[in-house]
Amino acid sequence: MSIRHALLALLSEGPKYGLQLREEFEARTGEVWPLNVGQVYTTLQRLERDGLVESDDDADPGPQKGFRITADGAEELAGWLRTPPDLASPPRDELVIKILVAVRLPGVDVHEVIQSHRRYLVELMQQWTRLKEEEADLDIGLALVVDAELFRLDSVVRWLDTADGRLKRAALEPPAPARTATPLIRRRAGVRR
Repeated sequence: MSIRHALLALLSEGPKYGLQLREEFEARTGEVWPLNVGQVYTTLQRLERDGLVESDDDADPGPQKGFRITADGAEELAGWLRTPPDLASPPRDELVIKILVAVRLPGVDVHEVIQSHRRYLVELMQQWTRLKEEEADLDIGLALVVDAELFRLDSVVRWLDTADGRLKRAALEPPAPARTATPLIRRRAGVRR
């Protein structure tokens, strides 16, 4: 997550103090991503160094120092909002790595590993669903975060189910000679070595 750009977005509404920025960031993100006030001030110092925000020169550093976005900061924010994140390469997902490792470990029941993680994810989905039913109608930011998390968790559960099925089918088939994707296929898929 780009704290830098989130702070620029908040400052685009008008000048604010560091503590105010922290509170507004947490409120706007459904209060699911706590933000350390030190991180706010460090980020603001970098934004000021880069010419994307200005501060009250006469104020002491700290909670009473006001910050405002510059024209360069507004341009940076507009570019960030319109630039899709780089999703060309799969992220290094700990769960995917665990399954890939478990497949090759002798004595490990990969299906039990998968089911253990699946149960945990379903429990998380139930918690998020309860939160959605209890509070999400009151806060649009929280509602959007909950929806995103439910969709993300659902996709991970579906991947686990697909992986489990693929591994069960592979166990029934005779072993095929090991092959690897050609470098061209890896490049097209955006896979880095």
